[in-house]
Amino acid sequence: MTVAVRGPVRPGESGPDPVDAPRAVRGRGEPGDRLFRGAARGSGAVVLAVMLLVGVFLTYRASQALDVAKGSFLTTSAWEPDAHRFGIAAVLTGTVLIGLVAISIAVPLALGTALYISEYAPRRLKRTFVSLVDLMAAVPSVVYGLWGAFFLQGHVVGLSRWIATYLSWIPVFKVDGSDPQDPLETTTVYTSSTFVAGIVVALMVTPIACSVMRETFSQAPPGEREGAFALGATRWGMIRAVVLPFGWGGVIGGTMLGLGRALGETIAVYMIISPVFAVQPHILQNGANSVSALIALRYGSASAFGMSALMAAGLALFLMTLVVNFIASSIAARSRSGSGAEA
Repeated sequence: MTVAVRGPVRPGESGPDPVDAPRAVRGRGEPGDRLFRGAARGSGAVVLAVMLLVGVFLTYRASQALDVAKGSFLTTSAWEPDAHRFGIAAVLTGTVLIGLVAISIAVPLALGTALYISEYAPRRLKRTFVSLVDLMAAVPSVVYGLWGAFFLQGHVVGLSRWIATYLSWIPVFKVDGSDPQDPLETTTVYTSSTFVAGIVVALMVTPIACSVMRETFSQAPPGEREGAFALGATRWGMIRAVVLPFGWGGVIGGTMLGLGRALGETIAVYMIISPVFAVQPHILQNGANSVSALIALRYGSASAFGMSALMAAGLALFLMTLVVNFIASSIAARSRSGSGAEA
């Protein structure tokens, strides 16, 4: 902050122009301000230090396996570390597919729920709906896994079969060795699939994405809302013109936050999928895998070298989530809430 200070003026002299004689004034601030500033900086430094230490630890423990596998670590599908034949091509593909299926289902559900709670729900019921959504986020992963394995899977087979029947011309919906027209065909070909795991993970990440979107939508400027109504806009017209442009950064942030959670989900995916160590691009077909499920599956029986290979897989997942969050931050920084709404 600069303050213009006018010096003493002698008789007959005009004195300096205040604009030409600025003086920088730097205040130390109140003790509470300095304490808060120091605590905020310290917290940020601690978070960065922890992330750096995690990355260094994983790199150190994975170095032995990476020295053996080298570039083939990213292109090999098999997982036989004791035979020095291992890679994450299959599990990395499965991780990305499960995350994409989950986000494809979770984002429309979270967006619709957030808009209903913030814009349409009666005032007396908003608090109840918010509590219910937050309660979904508090349900343990193992409960979602049990629900998906013993309840959802049996009820979603019909949907999987219908999609395979009418949309199998799309490669991702094709099921090898299946004849949807055969009424006696076994349904196990559609169980333990990427699609089932993605639905369960979608329900797990929806509350997180919904909370971020809802908070952003609720902060849309009241003046712009009232101005839209004054110009004759309907409620949906006001939402399209004011709320959605203002909350675009929150939509992106909630989506990417949910994607990061979906990529790293472990126990629910582990309980549902039937692990296969081959690139499986057909999401409706039996058999899937993910990096986190691989670590949970092989951790207890891994040898010393096998543990190093698992650490390498964990390092790959760690770096992938960092890249996803970095991209999300870059996009959100260019579309901050309110930047798309006209004042």
